[in-house]
Amino acid sequence: MNYYNSKKYAEDLKNALESVTELEKLYHSRVVIAGGCGLIGSYIADMLMYADKFMNADISVCVLDRDINRLKERFSGAYSEKLTVLEHDVNKIPEFDIQADYIIHAASNAFPAAFSSDPVGTVMSNIQGTKYLLDYGKEHNCRRLLYISSGEVYGQGDSNPDILTEDFVGYVNMTSPRSCYPNSKRCAETLCVSYTQQYGLDTVIVRPSHTYGPTVTRADNRANAQFVNKGLAGEDIVMKSSGSQMRSYTYIADSASAILSVMTSGKSCEAYNIANPQAVTTIREYAEEVARQTGTKVIMSVPDEDSKKQMSPVERQVLSGEKLMGIGWCGKFTVPDGIKRTLEIMRELNN
Repeated sequence: MNYYNSKKYAEDLKNALESVTELEKLYHSRVVIAGGCGLIGSYIADMLMYADKFMNADISVCVLDRDINRLKERFSGAYSEKLTVLEHDVNKIPEFDIQADYIIHAASNAFPAAFSSDPVGTVMSNIQGTKYLLDYGKEHNCRRLLYISSGEVYGQGDSNPDILTEDFVGYVNMTSPRSCYPNSKRCAETLCVSYTQQYGLDTVIVRPSHTYGPTVTRADNRANAQFVNKGLAGEDIVMKSSGSQMRSYTYIADSASAILSVMTSGKSCEAYNIANPQAVTTIREYAEEVARQTGTKVIMSVPDEDSKKQMSPVERQVLSGEKLMGIGWCGKFTVPDGIKRTLEIMRELNN
């Protein structure tokens, strides 16, 4: 998909940039993004390139991914001539030598199929990969490293509060293979604040809620991604559970603008939920909204054993956005609005 041919995508980037607090702090800087082909990393890269080209921001962007061909395909025709693409696996010591003013660590397995097929890789990219990037930032006098964690760090206990604030510490079953994701995210957060305390490297953490949008990768098998793919194909949306689980959903434009706002305005060593209080719904309601907008139906299916293993045990994961809004950010997209925009852009890209 060539995102740069989509007028609606460009409109979203512009609107997202308008929501970033103190964006000017990123002007005249170089931003390195690990996981540059992913849902969030690629969108942030496009936002920064858009700011460079159309807002005279003078921002250079370097995106990292372990597959150079994937990088070249994703960023073919990119907005900015100040884009650098580098093949790099975060589980290896960086061999490049680029001055980085800001580093965004968005490189991680983030969907259930990967947790099941590559739990060790999931753990290592979150722990070893984070250490290597922290070392790089320390050695290159980086101004700030932002780590993209996850709302899953809050755990799966029945006693979880209705609204999860950043100071809540929940329960995660350490011996569950699926815990490779939340437990390694927890450890990486501690590693970040430890580097700040011991070495003085400024770090900040974000915990995104369930993020969706047109930059979703082909390999992503999360439910919300599959619902959209089915709907766009004119096929019935298959539910493998009751869908009663309540979630915070964040459209990618809101998620990316919030993350950059934390980069510019968040307090060092602190974590911020990335969530819009206007965008909370159940999984089934999300699927039904996609079906409504695509003229399809939601049908039930009995999950196989592999599907059961990949399912999140969390019944309710609603993140508080109060701390995020305290730094001046405000979300723009409800769930119906975000789904509508996702479908519009993906249809435009597929034509």
